[in-house]
Amino acid sequence: MNWEKLCFLFLAVFAVLCIASIGVAVAERSILLAAFCIVGLFFSFTMSRKLRTRTETES
Repeated sequence: MNWEKLCFLFLAVFAVLCIASIGVAVAERSILLAAFCIVGLFFSFTMSRKLRTRTETES
């Protein structure tokens, strides 16, 4: 497994944890936790897109 695939795997796991944490935040009625999870999800998607474009331009 090369470096790019490992990064994609980490970002995917991080995104899944953020989505699951949003469910926990809704159950706990915590707006702050939900906001942190949404920011983390946005960060994960943004980094994934940047990594994908970088790997496509290098190939």
